[in-house]
Amino acid sequence: MIEIRFHGRGGQGAVTAADLLAMAAFFDGKYSQAFPSFGTERRGAPVAAFARISDSFIRIRSQIYYPDYVIVQDPSLLEVVNVTNGIKASGKVLINTEKNPEDMAIESEAEVYSINATRIALDVLGLPIVNTAMIGAFGALSREISLESVKKAVEKRFPEKLALKNAKAVEVAYKEMEAQLSITSC
Repeated sequence: MIEIRFHGRGGQGAVTAADLLAMAAFFDGKYSQAFPSFGTERRGAPVAAFARISDSFIRIRSQIYYPDYVIVQDPSLLEVVNVTNGIKASGKVLINTEKNPEDMAIESEAEVYSINATRIALDVLGLPIVNTAMIGAFGALSREISLESVKKAVEKRFPEKLALKNAKAVEVAYKEMEAQLSITSC
């Protein structure tokens, strides 16, 4: 089983991202679950959401304290939330930022990756809503969910016009992360 923790701000779609990730895993024939965690429950406040993916039935129902992956939708959270808290040493952190991972002061043994999901969202959606782009990048980074299943989840979740734009954001982010990974593996 792999466990994923999302960090975002209220209104940025972190809960929707976890739901889409779980739905994509289901479409890939896996077991999955997604659930939110709220604090002050207001727009702009830090929020966390969680997802689990497994090849077998998931019995656990607690929050995720030791994630395999952490997805950070808003880089300003790095200054106010310990996003790497509990991440496994073998884990991976994916951050929405224009900065290179080596330029960020992340104190963790986990590998850190970045993608400019805000730019992708603005180019494709016309709005800085990054959740679908982040899920696309996560699919390429983790190989835990397929591009086709993420696009299918988006198409099931949103009305047709919005689904098409978000599916495009997923695909652009997926391909950008794939290209980034192929460069680093050379």
